[in-house]
Amino acid sequence: MRSHRLGILFAALWWGGITGLSFLAVPVLFAQLGSPAVAGPVAAKLFSLQCYAGLVLGLSLLMVLRRGNEQGGRPDGPTLTTLGIVLFAMLLALMQEFGVAPHIVSARASGGSLRLWHGMGTAMVFGQWLCAGVVLWRLSRAAASTPA
Repeated sequence: MRSHRLGILFAALWWGGITGLSFLAVPVLFAQLGSPAVAGPVAAKLFSLQCYAGLVLGLSLLMVLRRGNEQGGRPDGPTLTTLGIVLFAMLLALMQEFGVAPHIVSARASGGSLRLWHGMGTAMVFGQWLCAGVVLWRLSRAAASTPA
């Protein structure tokens, strides 16, 4: 039961971190700093930090979910699906950080297709947000159906 609560905590931190950064901090940053040239690099650093936090939280979730399986959880069904969702979100984070982010920096410097790369990065962050939300939903639903 304790590991299940840890899973919910990790999923909530992951989903909440992406939510706070993407829908609150970055829009406020661009609104207050006024210039995309000033706000962009700061936002990029925040998204990079969020990527690493997501990877740590995702890894923590994988360990908690695996431990839950070893302690009598079902290795098939919802837990296996939840593991897959966590892995997919982590893959999106890695692709965003090491695949898309360098192209955004390059496009900004060279006048390349910034709109394309920014759109891909946005889609990947949104995908991570959806995955973290689904994991949080699944874990909290499972906790609600389990007697305390």
